[in-house]
This record gives sequence, structure tokens and C-alpha cells, in this order.
Amino acid sequence: MELAFIPSPSTGVIHLGPIPLRGYAFCIIIGVFVAVWYGNKRWVARGGRSGTVADIAVWAVPFGLVGGRLYHVITDYQLYFSDGEDWVNAFKIWEGGLGIWGAVALGAVGAWIGCRRRGIPLPAWADALAPGLAFAQAIGRWGNWFNQELYGRPTDVPWALKISEGPNRIAGTYHPTFLYESLWCVGAGFLIIWADRRFKLGHGRAFALYVAVYCVGRFWTERLRIDEAHHVLGLRLNEWTALGVFVLAVAYIVISAKLRPGREEIVEPGAQDDQPVSLEKKDVKDAGEPAEPTDDPKAESVTSGPESVTSEPEKA
Repeated sequence: MELAFIPSPSTGVIHLGPIPLRGYAFCIIIGVFVAVWYGNKRWVARGGRSGTVADIAVWAVPFGLVGGRLYHVITDYQLYFSDGEDWVNAFKIWEGGLGIWGAVALGAVGAWIGCRRRGIPLPAWADALAPGLAFAQAIGRWGNWFNQELYGRPTDVPWALKISEGPNRIAGTYHPTFLYESLWCVGAGFLIIWADRRFKLGHGRAFALYVAVYCVGRFWTERLRIDEAHHVLGLRLNEWTALGVFVLAVAYIVISAKLRPGREEIVEPGAQDDQPVSLEKKDVKDAGEPAEPTDDPKAESVTSGPESVTSEPEKA
């Protein structure tokens, strides 16, 4: 007898007249907004200009979406190019299917282009965005809930996810791997914030920490999933990817810390010049400057306290 479970939505799309509003797309959009908003706050705190993160995201986000979709279609090609399947479905991104590995890889290419155009270092920009990306993934994973996809093994735990009968799925209660990964990403985001404040991470190390922590959680959730996937030596392809990327991320943190310790002093050239000087600082600066010399002897003054006394030459 089922005492408790997480219900799945009856549909992942709501029609507003002729316009379909898809839950999967909403989760992706909200996640991007959160990543850019929080990344901008961190960028400004590091000394950059407000709006720079969003300007570069204009390049990174489209590249990331294309990369995520390409990774999914290539690694699950049988869903689109095998007998009886319609290859046109490969372009239906709203039905789900974005590979985070491809999204990060090609998104980094787009970010690199944007950073070069603005003359700023990509690692510093990635560090500012790192915790926001983790929070964005936490939000984006709820898109899988709307589509009733990527769940784990059958279970009867109180937090089991109830799946209804549908194409390529059997009704029942399963491990909510989307929820596990969402919570893991939230924890990863806060861990990055703490580590960045504690150790002053720079030169891409905050971003590398995000990658490494995410890989640990992804490997664990992949062990629970039962959807069709390619296996190599008994492990799913995404498990091998998580292991490989984890090793690379940790190696980058170690090597980078030795070669380039500390944090960047300047993340955006010229941004400091845009900072307004407060009246208080201006007054202090003016008070410390000596009076300009003058050739007029009558203008010589002796300052004593708040008043100034002008001395004139004695008359003969």
C-alpha cells in the first residue's frame, strides 16, 4: 500500500490559446536568469562592470543549448535515427534531452568568444558564474519532473516519484533522481560560495570546484537511473564521463593553485575608473592637497583654524 509519494504532473505543457507553455522550457529559462543575476552580483563584487556577465551570456547560452542537445542526440542516437524513429524529433528540444557535458563544453566556447570581445579573462568570468550555474542546474532538473523522465529504479520509499503510463515508461513509483540531483546542486552552490570566501579562489578554480562536485553527485544519480543508455565495461557512458571530467577538474585545481596562486586583482580593465568617488572621499582628498602657489604677495595668507588672515605689506 502506497502511503506517500511525489506526484508527477498530468501534463508538461499548458496551452494559452494557441501558445504552448512548456514546463521544461520554463525551468531552463528561470535557471539561466538565476545564473546570470547571481553571477552579475559576484562579478561586480570582484570589481567588474554590471551587465558584463549578461553580455557574455548572450554568447554562452545559445552555444550551451546547441552543445547540450548535440551531446544528447549523439549519445542517444538510437532514439532518433534507428528504424521506426523520426529524425526530425532530434530538433524537438522542448521534449527534453540536454546533456550537461555538451552544454558546458560548447557554452565555454561561446563564453570564450564573448570574453575576448570584452577583453576580460574567461577564468575570472567562469568563477563569478560558478555557484549560479549550480543553482541553475538545480532549477533546470525540475524540467525532467514535468516530462516524467530520467527517474531511477523502482522503490517504495515515502519520497518515491509516481510515474504514469506513457510512451517508453511503465506506471509505478521510482527513485526521483531529478530531485536528488537538484538538491545536490543546491548544496554544491553553497559549498562553492563558502570555499570561494574562505580560500579566495581565482583563475578558474571556483568553476573547477563546481565541475568536480557536480561530477560526484552525477556519478551517484547515474547509478540509480534505469533509462536506456550505452554501457562500457559495466558502467553507463555518463558515469565514465563524470569520472573523467572529475579527474580533470581536480587536476586543474591542484596545478592552477601552484602555477597561479591567489586571485586576480583586476577582472575587467577600466571598470575601476567607472566607480564614482564619494563626496566624503573627495573632501578628504581635497583637504590633504596643498594650496596652489601664487605670485601676488597681497594674496599670501596664513591659515589658523577655520579662518584665514591675509597679510599686507606695511606702508612706509
